[in-house]
Amino acid sequence: MAAESARRLTADRLDGRGTAEEQRQRRGDRVVATIDVLVDQLSAMRGAAMKAGQALSTIEFPGLTEEQSAHLQRRLAELRDDIPPVGWKQMRKLLAKEWGEAPERVLAHIDPEPVAAASIGQVYRGRTDDGADVAVKVQYPGIADVVESDMRSLTALLPLLRQFKPDLDVRDLLAELRERIVEECDYELEAANHRRLARHWRDHPFIHVPRVETDLARRRVLVTEWVDGIGFEQVIREPDAVRDRYIETVYRFYYGTATGLDLACGDPHPGNYLLRPDGRVSFFDFGMMRQLPKGYLRREAAVSRAVRDEDADALVAALRELGYLPADGADFDGRFLLGWLRRGSAWRRSEELVRLQPGEHRRENDGAGERGGLDGGEHRGDAVGERGANGARERDGDGAGERASQMGRLRLPPEALLLRRMQGLLYLTAAKARAGARWAPLHRELLEDGEPVGELGAAHASWRATHNR
Repeated sequence: MAAESARRLTADRLDGRGTAEEQRQRRGDRVVATIDVLVDQLSAMRGAAMKAGQALSTIEFPGLTEEQSAHLQRRLAELRDDIPPVGWKQMRKLLAKEWGEAPERVLAHIDPEPVAAASIGQVYRGRTDDGADVAVKVQYPGIADVVESDMRSLTALLPLLRQFKPDLDVRDLLAELRERIVEECDYELEAANHRRLARHWRDHPFIHVPRVETDLARRRVLVTEWVDGIGFEQVIREPDAVRDRYIETVYRFYYGTATGLDLACGDPHPGNYLLRPDGRVSFFDFGMMRQLPKGYLRREAAVSRAVRDEDADALVAALRELGYLPADGADFDGRFLLGWLRRGSAWRRSEELVRLQPGEHRRENDGAGERGGLDGGEHRGDAVGERGANGARERDGDGAGERASQMGRLRLPPEALLLRRMQGLLYLTAAKARAGARWAPLHRELLEDGEPVGELGAAHASWRATHNR
């Protein structure tokens, strides 16, 4: 399927019939048809294949119409949200094997109906002998054994992904994804990550990480404190003030984890946190984590400053130091790159409150594709006919060829893959929630250790001082 789709996409690119708009529509239709088939295949495979498909669901592919993009994202979202559960008989057998005795003897009660199902495991509600309600996450039987095979199979997608996103180092990124997914199958490792974050955020005024029941943790079983709260789909129907506080809390948790612990969480989708009745937000699911180089996100703040100051030379130097540009000393058009990064991120640089809207920046940029959030947001640019740094529409021809050459030398460092996924998902979540914030001051606080912003900033600063963080 991958090889045939790649062949057809290549043929579409070489087909010069019709107007530019007709060619774009034709290629978009081919991308959407390919993703439809891909979703059908990956949803039947579970495990690593499904997880890789979930990662694809955070990418907005370039050159699609708004209608094509909406259809594509709905199909890919099925890999996150519409996963049929595995029967209790199989899961009970696995629990008994991991615990060494029947789950009914380990817990005072466990409900055989799962409350959630995901790509690698599903969750049950239980109660310990001392009366504590717990969430029991159980891995699907045999899933860890097939992950390696799945990831080897996914190398067949290399030609297809290169057609979709020719600017990415696809092989290195799949290798990074493979390592992270293999780690995600180890629930003892996830329990260690979970405990580390619970310690770091202990006693926080608006962030909560549930307690891990260490005695019950096994390689394929993770048991944590049960949390009552409302999920994302219910939160986005709440008033502006509730949504704004909720999304700001989410941003503060994931950015605070990346700066405070040098940990990037690769799975911050809305199913992994709940708004509690007391106003705190509880976070869970820390299987897909990446230890970043020390101070990595703080060093990325140099990119934000360069974009804010419109300093093309500083921008090129920062991106080269972080590995987004090759370290070969070759010249790079910093003004072009500066204009590219500034497009679609005015919200990110606003000192005043800006309320995001679903699809707003796609419409502003004529359906262009996601370009990785290098300064902490969504940045978009067309493959041809982009606006230059001076805001003027550039001509096709030599300019487009030079532009393609410049873009082709950009890379996404594998160590930054989960960080980019984290930032992309946070933006998409905030936009779907129609969240409002003073985004520039907030990002300065989170990325550059700037002045605390608003009520939550003051509360966080007080907590940090008290806990000597």
